[in-house]
Amino acid sequence: MPDFGRRVHASTRSTDGTVLAYQRQGSGHPLLLLAGQANNHHWWDGVREDFHATHTTITMDHRGTGESERPQGPYSTRQFADDVIAVLDDLGVGSADVYGTSMGGRVAQWVAARHPARVRRLVLGCTSPGGPHAVERDTSVRRSLAQADPKASRDALLDLMYTPAWLAGHPGPYTTLGDPGMPPHARRGHLLASNEHNAWDALPRISAPTLILHGADDRLTPPDNAPLLAARIPDARAHIFPGARHAYFEECREEAGALVTDFLTSRE
Repeated sequence: MPDFGRRVHASTRSTDGTVLAYQRQGSGHPLLLLAGQANNHHWWDGVREDFHATHTTITMDHRGTGESERPQGPYSTRQFADDVIAVLDDLGVGSADVYGTSMGGRVAQWVAARHPARVRRLVLGCTSPGGPHAVERDTSVRRSLAQADPKASRDALLDLMYTPAWLAGHPGPYTTLGDPGMPPHARRGHLLASNEHNAWDALPRISAPTLILHGADDRLTPPDNAPLLAARIPDARAHIFPGARHAYFEECREEAGALVTDFLTSRE
């Protein structure tokens, strides 16, 4: 088994001076992994090592999470994309593969559309284009997540992320249920940034080959968003995982990891 070394933690500053924490591990072409809303880099802990045979993985703590600063805001997916470029600049990375899931996929859309030279290949998981063209989650889902009882809200999120069968064999801990250290203002800022995302007009400007992944039973971000993205982004294709929910990348880890690796290393 190759020794990929320890995870290196570092930080830089965004264009507005906000401190951004990031983490690097492995060797090979850089692969930037972007986490979901209100989550830090630990979102990727369950699958990160799957990419180290071919890539150096780079994660970051979105502003408001982890070891990054937590400014009052406002927050937006465009701003998060600017933060991504600041991290790549600090690392001296000219071009990277980018894999964004959930809100991280929304951020990745802006990175690829606004900075095409910085993205070699793009993977968008369990995400949407935002705006009036997106397929929104049902109001019952929103109500379940807005419950005043923290345990009930957490249980609702857990059910949206994973199937009961998978949970029965994986008792946790789970690293995709939000950063517990986030202050309320940052949590609200992340929610607003995700809700206000609208990259529809920018999607045709994405020039990187793109793979779109989604769970067929995802109620948090409905899977009908996957074909919308695939039709809007040139040279894009989509793959749907039967029976999977929002965290398909963990529940379908073996298949999803292989698909992503094959796509990123393909010469086509």
